[in-house]
Amino acid sequence: MKITAKGAIKWTLLLALSAVLLYFAFRGLSWDDFVTGLKNCDWRWIVGTMLLQWLITYLRGNRWRIMMRPLSKDITRRETYDAYAICYLANIAFPRSGEVVRCGLMAQTRKASFEGSLGTVVIERTWDLLCVVLACLPLFFFGRFRDFLVEKMFRPAAESMHLSWFWIAAIAIALIVVAVLVIRANAQRISRSKAGAAFIKFFKGLADGIKAGFAMERKWLFFAYTILIWIGYWLCSLWTMYAFPATAGMDGMDALFLMVVGSLGWIVPVQGGFGAYHFIVAMTLVPIYGFDYNTGLIFATISHESQIVQMLVCGLLSLVSWAIFSKKYKKNTQETL
Repeated sequence: MKITAKGAIKWTLLLALSAVLLYFAFRGLSWDDFVTGLKNCDWRWIVGTMLLQWLITYLRGNRWRIMMRPLSKDITRRETYDAYAICYLANIAFPRSGEVVRCGLMAQTRKASFEGSLGTVVIERTWDLLCVVLACLPLFFFGRFRDFLVEKMFRPAAESMHLSWFWIAAIAIALIVVAVLVIRANAQRISRSKAGAAFIKFFKGLADGIKAGFAMERKWLFFAYTILIWIGYWLCSLWTMYAFPATAGMDGMDALFLMVVGSLGWIVPVQGGFGAYHFIVAMTLVPIYGFDYNTGLIFATISHESQIVQMLVCGLLSLVSWAIFSKKYKKNTQETL
């Protein structure tokens, strides 16, 4: 990747943001309690989550290979897995660079174009976003997250407006329907502005990505991989909870909630989610579960750092693998010519 002055400035600013978030996350932390919490962790569960994260990366590579088949049927599982592992490694250093890197690696094999590979990434991210949204839905009906929303947000709002739950739901549905109708009726006018064009382009991309999934070759295998991947993420969250005495009694719905919250920590565009993940997860555990901040931060730190270690190890091994096999590929190509 070519590093420009603009890119270097952006990288420095994001690094500074990560440092600020880390400072606020660990400010006022009792290090004695932190070390004690680490000692009380059952590391067997953490090792299990790291192995499961490796399996998820492998499944992601296989799913991506299915999406790449219209471009080339010669792409191997090793290539898509290595490209995915290197993608995660790149994201630790340069936020959002991983997608460009793995598409570039595919182009390097001469089996798929960069633009074609990037198109599959859009489809892939669309379905991942859809999975996060679907994972959020049960939280509104079960578990402590629902209780938090009811007690801290919906009930106070209903009481202040003197409305029943029925009318709040009816108003919310009506507003959504009106918004959709207004946007559809004024799509051309909205698209004339830069913000409006970006808004419409985003949702059109989501719709196209979802349609592409259903039109895909081997779509049922694609859906199966997608389900297994997100079950894997849920299990990682559950097993991390089992590793700590304070969270060991929590259930699968709590694991689902923490999985969603953790995904938000990774979305913030900072190097490897450092600071953002710790801050978001720790601050969420305090009001909803009544944990002290130290406990929440210990949980967030172990959960995040186990993922970082797994990404570093697998990414570096895949770098070596890619270097070795790319040399063999070039050698075989030259001999054929």
